[in-house]
Amino acid sequence: MTSRRSTAHATQTQPLDMRNRAFNFPAAVACALVLLSVATTMFPADAFVRFLRAPTWKKVAVMNPPAKRAGFALAYDEVSRKVVVFGGYGAHGYFNDTWTFDGTTWAKQAPSTAPSPRAGSNMIYDWKTKTLVLFGGYNGQQFLADTWLWDGATGQWTQAHPKSSPGGLTGPALFTDPLDRRADLFGGYDGQFYHLETWRWRGNTWQQLQTPVAPSARSFMVCATNLRARWTVLFGGLADVNPDNTWMWDGTQWTAENPPSQPPTVYDPASAYEPKLDAVLKFGGGNGGVDLADTWAWNGTTWTQLVPSKSPSARESVRMAYDTALGRIVLFGGTLYSRGLLYNDTWELIP
Repeated sequence: MTSRRSTAHATQTQPLDMRNRAFNFPAAVACALVLLSVATTMFPADAFVRFLRAPTWKKVAVMNPPAKRAGFALAYDEVSRKVVVFGGYGAHGYFNDTWTFDGTTWAKQAPSTAPSPRAGSNMIYDWKTKTLVLFGGYNGQQFLADTWLWDGATGQWTQAHPKSSPGGLTGPALFTDPLDRRADLFGGYDGQFYHLETWRWRGNTWQQLQTPVAPSARSFMVCATNLRARWTVLFGGLADVNPDNTWMWDGTQWTAENPPSQPPTVYDPASAYEPKLDAVLKFGGGNGGVDLADTWAWNGTTWTQLVPSKSPSARESVRMAYDTALGRIVLFGGTLYSRGLLYNDTWELIP
């Protein structure tokens, strides 16, 4: 796998020396008004506000966090209006515990049954069945192909028994279909091959969708949906063929994009849609053995690197989701793989 790094070049300017020159205050005000007029003409009002104030990350002081972990599944549940975390791996092996976050406190759940311990599974909210759909993962010996449903109203897991299903996979992308808001799935790795099939959850079974073109096979990629504009973006991942490309999904077909800039090649990052920025955000991930701490935004046509004043440390196998109740993206956990460090910190993005 090839990797590359982007280098930011900043232009430094010297502060104005006010000591030996006269300062014309009315002229300065007039100049500022002209600049403001030009800026508001170039940018819509909401875009100009975002232009003036860059988003930033804020570490949240939380109570009772889950144990340090990486490779877990995380999604927002619209029924309970809480972020849900399942599984992952930690210092002593694989987890199969379930946690919810209400904005201040993590709470360990006690369902009567649960998926087996695993990492590399993924889950997403299905608006038709009003459940979280979890699929796949790896338990240290097997690539799993089971489907589980989380009911936020009862706090219970139920195993589904679909007539058709993807095979055992780790690192598939699960995302909301932009048209009918079902749970869609793309890609994954089965221990021998990377996959490029697209599947849709129909409430009781998986249906493989026939698409004229598709992204190249991959796993552990950037993937999230803008429901307002009705598109899903996919980028990067682990693959045999270079995955350093951006694709869009409209619910029916995949389209290759050609943006003027892209993030560095990345695998196992966090990604989620941020409605106030009207963009899908990507944070962190691995890049050829080096973990990243960068934040990028996809607005439907181009990638832009954001420069928050504060940020989580570099990590991969990290997850995040937009919390509708809080009105913010919530990020949790991950690992600095090169040093064997695991995290259980919680962050919010302040747009």
